[in-house]
Amino acid sequence: MRLSGKKAIVTGSSRGVGAAVALAYGREGADVVVNYTSSEGPARDVVKQIQDMGRQAVAVKADVAGEAGCQALVDAAVNELGGLDIVVNNAGFTRPAMLHKMDVDKWDQVLDIHLKAVWLMSKAAHPHFKEQGSGSIINVTSVAGVVGTIGQVNYSAAKGGVISLTKSIAREMARFNVVCNVISLGIVATDMTEKIRTDEKLRDIYMNRILLKRFAEPDDITPAFVFLASDEGSYITGQLLCVDGGYGMI
Repeated sequence: MRLSGKKAIVTGSSRGVGAAVALAYGREGADVVVNYTSSEGPARDVVKQIQDMGRQAVAVKADVAGEAGCQALVDAAVNELGGLDIVVNNAGFTRPAMLHKMDVDKWDQVLDIHLKAVWLMSKAAHPHFKEQGSGSIINVTSVAGVVGTIGQVNYSAAKGGVISLTKSIAREMARFNVVCNVISLGIVATDMTEKIRTDEKLRDIYMNRILLKRFAEPDDITPAFVFLASDEGSYITGQLLCVDGGYGMI
């Protein structure tokens, strides 16, 4: 198993991409802190599935847009799982609106959860990673942060910022043997993309942008998260890996 003995935090992991990554980590031998803000039932289901694999897992309710929530996740990993080796910054949601209709609350909410939370979570993990002289941070961005998107200037700005933030973290933490990379996703089959995948007009629009002509399933994207978190990825840092079926290349 490629992550045997490692301890991971995956933010926003009660469902969707985060749940898929948490479960993939469990299958590869990692113990996992499963983070949620409101979906306690699904989070506990993910925990049970990981425990059924013979691994440790704990569900922690925490808002990663605040320092207290991020520190709670690090404390849970260290105190309940026995350490921390991997942080996946995945939590997020959308508040769409056109540029001229976007209000400050929608802007702030999306920037807080997608960008500020990545900084705060990395900051909370920093002392532990520095002390042990190792660690891996994997941030999640989107094709929207690479090529932009209509109706989501807040989301696109935040996701673009994650790319630059990743490179800065990689430069600062390399001295402690900590790597930091960012994975850009396209359209993954989750609850958040249901409308895109089921509305015939939207489906056609997005499918025409994807070179491989299919939406991603969780199994299409989780191997990248496993690879970058494993020892095989220990000499890779500051990199953007696009796992999007070619969407971001257009």
